[in-house]
Amino acid sequence: MREAEDFRAESRALAAILAPLDDQALKAETLFKGWTIEDVLGHLHMFNIAAQLSLQEDGAFDAFLGPVFAAIAEGRSMIAAQDVWLDEGLGGLRGAALRDAWAETAERTADAYADVDPKRRLKWAGPDMSARSMITARQMETWAHGQEVFDILGREREEADRVRNICHLGVATYGWTFVNRGETPPEPAPFVRLTGPSGAIWKWNEPREDERVEGSAVGFAQVVAQTRNVADVDLRATGPNAARWMAVAQCFAGAPNDPPPPGLRRRAGS
Repeated sequence: MREAEDFRAESRALAAILAPLDDQALKAETLFKGWTIEDVLGHLHMFNIAAQLSLQEDGAFDAFLGPVFAAIAEGRSMIAAQDVWLDEGLGGLRGAALRDAWAETAERTADAYADVDPKRRLKWAGPDMSARSMITARQMETWAHGQEVFDILGREREEADRVRNICHLGVATYGWTFVNRGETPPEPAPFVRLTGPSGAIWKWNEPREDERVEGSAVGFAQVVAQTRNVADVDLRATGPNAARWMAVAQCFAGAPNDPPPPGLRRRAGS
């Protein structure tokens, strides 16, 4: 699957800026809910392993993530739950050792998905999904959590057209965004016209003037992944459906999350 290679490229882009950091630097707190860079790496590492285990049919996936979600159900935060796994399951893996383990596992995850039938149904923490959607979700999460790392390091990410996968996920979860909030998805779904990093034009849904979202593909991906507020990106939302969508868009699973307030998520020094 091409998406497996896109996930690999996304992981390598993040690994490249992390490579020079020592244990202390990896403890820097980001603008995402107070997570440290180390927290981000633990999170990505855990769910990359889960994605590999989902390819097995021996109960390994449930055995792996079951205790994590049980801890969350008991009131622990995601970070507290994954820290238990890092401490008890991986012997206190942290710092540069965690960074290196994450990078190696990301490569193995890409390898594992490279030749999988894209339509194969796989278990996940929420509803089952196709293998193509699974590895795209891993790319999205790597890209989205990578944003807070690039931001705190004051680095501008060099974007590539593989961001189209994340935009497609954002469009595909239009209905999910509203249903997850207990709302009826407003119809019609807006026409989406985005400009990719290369200048390519990408379009989704039926063309219409009254309901549309247009502008930067990177900006759209940032909004649906909630790494930026729509007020902080180069997007134009026309129509009430489009405006409401961009105000609450969420392309990832889990309870409803609100986007960051305008101006909160930003690159250090900007």
